[in-house]
Amino acid sequence: MRAGIIGGGFMALVHARALRALGVEVAGVASSSQASAVMAAERIGATRAFPTVGELIASSDVEVVHVCSPNSTHATFAAQAVAAGKAVVCEKPLATTVEDALRLARAASEAGVPTAVPFVYRFYPVVREIRARVMRGDIGRPLLLHGSYLQDWLADPAETDWRVSSTLGGASRAFADIGVHWCDVVEFVTGQRITRLNAKMTTAFGSRGNEPESVETEDIVTMMFETDGQASGSLMVSQVSSGRKNRLAFSIDGEAGALAFNQEEPNTLWAGSTTENRIIHTGSSAMSLGDVQRLTLLPPGHPQGYQDAFNAFLADAYGRFEGLPVRDVPTFEDGLRAALLTDAVTRSSQLESWVDVSSLTRVAAPVSSVQAPVS
Repeated sequence: MRAGIIGGGFMALVHARALRALGVEVAGVASSSQASAVMAAERIGATRAFPTVGELIASSDVEVVHVCSPNSTHATFAAQAVAAGKAVVCEKPLATTVEDALRLARAASEAGVPTAVPFVYRFYPVVREIRARVMRGDIGRPLLLHGSYLQDWLADPAETDWRVSSTLGGASRAFADIGVHWCDVVEFVTGQRITRLNAKMTTAFGSRGNEPESVETEDIVTMMFETDGQASGSLMVSQVSSGRKNRLAFSIDGEAGALAFNQEEPNTLWAGSTTENRIIHTGSSAMSLGDVQRLTLLPPGHPQGYQDAFNAFLADAYGRFEGLPVRDVPTFEDGLRAALLTDAVTRSSQLESWVDVSSLTRVAAPVSSVQAPVS
């Protein structure tokens, strides 16, 4: 299968590395202009620079379209790819509104087009180990889900980026960008859904850049929540926490024990009980069989990281695109779920009260367990 990438920034490079690891040809790239596409093609190793996005999507050389452009363009480009019958890997947010996310999920389902959204933290071996232990009942019923996703790339008000703009990035930044990752991975490992939440969105710096421009999107989100499994939870999201580079951390506290993960130390699992605490390393004999071992590429002491998780995500996504019975690949439905959570966080912050998360869990046309393979 051959891939085409829309966009030429950091995430396009991550996608291209994962595709090369799979042995998939990056047949082309399109960007905001022909000149930027040429530069992107050289940077990510694409075979061809397409003059326009439309030409990339229409090309017979491209069977899978990867949408890695600014957030405000995701819905448009993904819809065009679906209409062309191409498999689609779309960066999150799938869309900047619930309505657009719902339209995309329904369109892909009705067309039988296979899709994927890179909620890649699901693909760490330690995360799969936590899921296996929770599902086995090792820690009993989960009572408390808590943690944070902290970054510092915007801790200096002189720093700015297109993501800061509500026009290009959407009305929510910190939560839509990284908070949804935390929610996805915690819902994935527990099998529970957040049903109610109370959130506050805070903008730490009202202006940014050397030539200050006003900022409308949030830097910080604090959130309390409840789940359909009667668990309580709390989450802190920040892009202005000095020293925290990409710290997605969560703890699952159950009736009989606790489990914790920190993405800045992704090869260790913390397991706690009233009698002892243990640190378990990726690849050790204490890890589960099956999915955990499948995703464990190296012996203990040889660290795996974010790019490895991303590679595993794309390997499973492409397996599903080809009609294999691959489970747990996040799809447009998961992108819709993230949009619903973002909408609830925004409404809660505006109303300064608890709100229900929409119960919409499935698009109008049911999606089969194995989507149609790409022809």
